[in-house]
Amino acid sequence: MADLVVHVTDDSFTKEVVESNVPVVLDFWAEWCGPCKAIAPILKDLAKDYDGRVKIAKLDVDSNPGIAGQFGIRGIPTLLVFKGGKEVDRVVGAAPKGTYQQLIDKHL
Repeated sequence: MADLVVHVTDDSFTKEVVESNVPVVLDFWAEWCGPCKAIAPILKDLAKDYDGRVKIAKLDVDSNPGIAGQFGIRGIPTLLVFKGGKEVDRVVGAAPKGTYQQLIDKHL
């Protein structure tokens, strides 16, 4: 099965997140971040569970510092929820799948 998680860059942020017609959960992460790696399988599951209703996306903060700086990302992983192109919620730090499901469900 194809990976449903979208990889976003500073250049593709507007197209993939701001202009998305569904809510977007954007994970700010880095390759060296242990907790980021720990939640990666959860995000893949969520991408399958919410396919067509929510876009799950990842942005590598080391390769794309512009957007991370714009949103004041100080620690990773940080997940931001965007609806209508605007940030509506955020969770800082790794959390169990249920926490992320509640986060998504309240914005559907």
